[in-house]
Amino acid sequence: MKKFDKERVLLAVAGPVIALAVAFVLSAIVLVASGKNPVEPFTVMFEQIGFSDIQVLVINQASMYYIAALAVAIGFRMNLFNIGVDGQYQLAAMMAAVVGAHANLPAVLQIPLLLVTAVLTGAFWSGIAGVLKVTRGVSEVVATIMLNAIATSVIAYLWLPDVFGVKVGNNNTTGEMHESGWIPGISMGAAGEIYGLVLLAVLLGIGYWVVLNRTRFGFDLRASGASTTAAAASGVDPKRMVLTAMLLSGGLAGLAGLPILLGDTHTYSLNFPTGIGFLGIGIALLGRNSPVGIAFAALLWAWLDKASPELDFHGYDKEIAVIMQGLIVLSVVVSYEAVREWGLRRQQRRVGAELAAGLALGAHTNTVKEVAGR
Repeated sequence: MKKFDKERVLLAVAGPVIALAVAFVLSAIVLVASGKNPVEPFTVMFEQIGFSDIQVLVINQASMYYIAALAVAIGFRMNLFNIGVDGQYQLAAMMAAVVGAHANLPAVLQIPLLLVTAVLTGAFWSGIAGVLKVTRGVSEVVATIMLNAIATSVIAYLWLPDVFGVKVGNNNTTGEMHESGWIPGISMGAAGEIYGLVLLAVLLGIGYWVVLNRTRFGFDLRASGASTTAAAASGVDPKRMVLTAMLLSGGLAGLAGLPILLGDTHTYSLNFPTGIGFLGIGIALLGRNSPVGIAFAALLWAWLDKASPELDFHGYDKEIAVIMQGLIVLSVVVSYEAVREWGLRRQQRRVGAELAAGLALGAHTNTVKEVAGR
């Protein structure tokens, strides 16, 4: 491997490693400050990895985190901050649940219909922010935050019994979906089932890498994110790229809730997972927008979620996992900036050394010419 490649790998790995190390240390300090053992909680959580049922829960949860983080990452690659993934996936999941409860087609048609419904709903909701940005210059951060609140109100309206809501006790639901829209899982015996749409998450990760690194569109997207003026000078329409990136981000976000909707709950209710979109931001940051890095970050986040309940049985608050997640996000920002500065200084020193070597060689050549001329 070339020296340059080794440095790139080192820089890519250093950020997440430093962030995780700092987060663990700070979490330990919090435990010490509260009079608790700083090591035992982590030992308890690490022990959970060996249980097959926890492994299944982690994989299932990670699949949703992974899709949400990919949606965020597409925006990041375009220098867009789609903070509305949470509203986009929840609204998309509800619309898919409504369609699944009222349409009863053969599975070969029903499942694609539900997937397309989720994608179009998420894309439409994020597209509103994209249109506002390219036509009126409205920040996508502000627009998507507002759209999250509006999505919550829209969902509350759709839950009304006179609209699509079905009351089950004190729970608001959309009614159970027809079985033709259920996606069977991968049986792991007594450990449970892995959601069938985990495979979709893997395919989306592969597609994300191929599109960004092996297509002209991916090049235009990355170029526009690096410099809109340079991209425009090369013939790329920056407004079109902004709108396209927001649509793609929202479309992916719409799929984030489907693994559990089609593989487990089969209805959208008050118990449906929330906050996945916001967690996707931290996961995308930790994974540095790389499909492989995001996969490891999603598994880490899911492990913190699913292993932490065991802490209650050992006298520790499970919220230590939430503290760790917050510290990881904070540490990621700081460590990446530190690593970037370190890499920049190394590059400057290397360029300086090469320049000095070039000047020395030039001086030597001039001296030889002078001697030869005599």
